[in-house]
Amino acid sequence: MEVFWFIIIAIVFAVFFILDGYDFGAGIIHLFFAKTEKDKQVIAKSAGLFWDSNEVWLVAGGGMLFMAFPTFYASVFSGFYLPLIIVLWLIVFRAIGLEFRNQFDYQMWKDMWDKAFGISSLLLALFFGVALGNIVRGVNLGGVENNISAYEGHFFFLPLWDSSFSPLSEHPGVIDWFTIIIGIISVITLSIHGANWIILKTNSSINNQLKTVIFKLNIALLVLTVISLYVWQSVRSDAFNNFLDKPYLIIFPLLYFTGLFGLFFIKKLKNNNYSFIFSILLILGGITSSLASMFPVLLPSTNGINESLTIYNTAAHEYGLSVAMGWGIAGFILLFVYMIIQKRLLGGKIDKMDYGH
Repeated sequence: MEVFWFIIIAIVFAVFFILDGYDFGAGIIHLFFAKTEKDKQVIAKSAGLFWDSNEVWLVAGGGMLFMAFPTFYASVFSGFYLPLIIVLWLIVFRAIGLEFRNQFDYQMWKDMWDKAFGISSLLLALFFGVALGNIVRGVNLGGVENNISAYEGHFFFLPLWDSSFSPLSEHPGVIDWFTIIIGIISVITLSIHGANWIILKTNSSINNQLKTVIFKLNIALLVLTVISLYVWQSVRSDAFNNFLDKPYLIIFPLLYFTGLFGLFFIKKLKNNNYSFIFSILLILGGITSSLASMFPVLLPSTNGINESLTIYNTAAHEYGLSVAMGWGIAGFILLFVYMIIQKRLLGGKIDKMDYGH
């Protein structure tokens, strides 16, 4: 039952990052490349028409995590309290940036909310990548110092950073040189995804330029991917053990590299759906590869005193998990029906669709 819920929750969060990921990416593209009012309006619309339904998946994932793995939920929400509050404010400002920009026809008003939309999208992409970096790196569970736990073994607290800025520190912070690398990879990946979304859904004047941008970002992503694999092995010596023990898990990295190498042909692809699918594979492959490398661990412990948090030692009682299955299936059906209806109603180019007036 624990494995079942782990897979379900992984799917929900993967769908969230695929769907809301193009909103984040559209915001980053909007911040750096949209120059004319027409382009700014249509790019904001490409995110604004979808963001609220896409974030339903984040709420669903959080609820399922609380239900299935309450100990893990309590641990990460207390240990990552400060960055989670920052993420909450960024989500708020991204939303109001989209909803407020067209309420008044004053350029200063629009510029202010455009910046709120763009900067919050950029920082959200960065912080979600940093969060993934913290999960795969591990934390000092129990706050161990001198072989003594300061508190219960499943709790921890991280400052934003420590003076060493190193992932190998006894008390690492949320931000260090390793998590920053993962954060930058997240920003680049979601920028590529957002650019593909804009090309797919709009007739923006910068669409041809964005194909060149995607190609250049893809080169940077390839370089950073190679670097991250090397430093990940340095930070956690067991990072690739699961792939050696269970060779079939190689399918997940293959998804990532299929998307990565496929995007090098962005300028030759006539059908924009293909390039969007490649960026989906990037996100899907990256998330699933990270989870597969750790399974069944949810949060590694960086000390030898307290054991890592796994799907087994953080799960709710089996009776609760079994009762939740029926409600989970019903909820999944509603989620997919909602998503399918919305995507059908907003199919095709969205340039002439009304939003924000």
